[in-house]
Amino acid sequence: MTGMLAKSSAVRNEILMLILGFAALVGVAGASVWLVSKSDDFNRQVAVTLETKNEIVRTLSLTQDAETGQRGYLLTNEDRYLRPYRRAMEQIADHIRRLGELVAPEGPQRADFEALRAAVKVKFDELSETVGLSTSGKRDEALAIVMSDRGREAMQQVRQLVAQMTVREDRTLAERTDDAARLSNGLLAVVVLGLLIAGALAFVAQMLVRRQTRVLAAAQEELAQANQGLEAAVTERTSELLAANAEIQRFAYIVSHDLRAPLVNVMGFTSELDAARAVLKEQLDELTESVPDKIKPETREAVEVDLPEAIGFIRTSTSKMDRLINAILRLSREGRRVVTPESVSVSEMANGIAATLHQQTTAVGAEIVVDPAMPALVTDRLSIEQIFQNLIENAVKYLDPARPGRIEIRGRRIGPQVEYTIEDNGRGIDARDHERVFELFRRAGAQDKPGEGLGLAFVRASVRRLGGTISLTSEAGKGSSFHLTFPAVLRPQTETQAAA
Repeated sequence: MTGMLAKSSAVRNEILMLILGFAALVGVAGASVWLVSKSDDFNRQVAVTLETKNEIVRTLSLTQDAETGQRGYLLTNEDRYLRPYRRAMEQIADHIRRLGELVAPEGPQRADFEALRAAVKVKFDELSETVGLSTSGKRDEALAIVMSDRGREAMQQVRQLVAQMTVREDRTLAERTDDAARLSNGLLAVVVLGLLIAGALAFVAQMLVRRQTRVLAAAQEELAQANQGLEAAVTERTSELLAANAEIQRFAYIVSHDLRAPLVNVMGFTSELDAARAVLKEQLDELTESVPDKIKPETREAVEVDLPEAIGFIRTSTSKMDRLINAILRLSREGRRVVTPESVSVSEMANGIAATLHQQTTAVGAEIVVDPAMPALVTDRLSIEQIFQNLIENAVKYLDPARPGRIEIRGRRIGPQVEYTIEDNGRGIDARDHERVFELFRRAGAQDKPGEGLGLAFVRASVRRLGGTISLTSEAGKGSSFHLTFPAVLRPQTETQAAA
């Protein structure tokens, strides 16, 4: 007992250790997912910072290109110098818009962006005005504007704001790069930890598997040894049971034959006794005519009443005994018969039985309804026909005359089994008699129908020979349902079973 408790405790500890290990591994996996997600966020933020810095620099570059083109044009009055100016004029609005999308909606960077946008507008307005004056022939006026402080101050402000914003973005980029580096180091540490935990779990699992394999091998060896002994015991018991069953069947057969001999004698002597009674009655009638005073009333009553009544009782009893002996012989022969599996259409078989009972059912106003979709069986045809014949005949025999009789036969497949139900709305059977009706020579309810109480006993024995079961659900006054379950495919009997 102590060893079993220690073994159970060790198993619990091992399971707990595995659970904790897997929980730690799940935690590591969760942390890895979180870190990867954070790393993606940092990478996106770094990308945004780089793009923001690029847009800031690009804004300054376009402004300088526009200014350079303006001055070259004003100095030389050649259109080729206007190319960078025109290109800058076309692109500056898109870059300012994109920069506004990238900059945070609040904070110092947003304030600088707004100032930068205003300064760029002032500068490009100045550039546009001077180029327009020069193009229209007012070059001196354009040069006067250039020489004023308006354009120069706007350009200085653009450069100053670009420098401030660039420094701020560089600082943000450095911070985010440091955060990304720390996050990468954390992710690496978590991955290494996960690998270590996975390796430890693999090692522990391998040790447990080896231990359980040894335990399982030992248990299998013990089980194999136990099975060998069990198989031998089962084989021995089965042989004994088969021999006993065969002996019981032979005994029943011999007893029924031995009972039949004296029964035949009793029936023969009963006939002789009846013949002798007839002779006595004839003599008594002659004496009554010749010497009526010599005949006592008791004598005439004995010859004409008592003897015929006694002979009638003897004949009734011998007839019943003869039927019982025939039934026992039938059971004995059925037990010795080798069942032969074959495909049986239960629907066709039930319809055939219903056809043979058509006269009886018509006479009592009853009907037999057979489900055409009942599954077929691979079983012994004679046995299954006898089973259904007995149950359907019983259902017809015990219908309630107070209501139209109805007998339903249906079936369904349940995995490797097939279940059939024979249901009627007849007299029904009291709950106390549900089991006893399957016993030999036992009957239930009013004894107003002929029978010896062997039908259902024969049915149950036949059902068991086919590897099936039979059960009854019934309520007095409402009807009965017999439920039969058989293997869909009956395995052939072995030679030992057949011989028994």
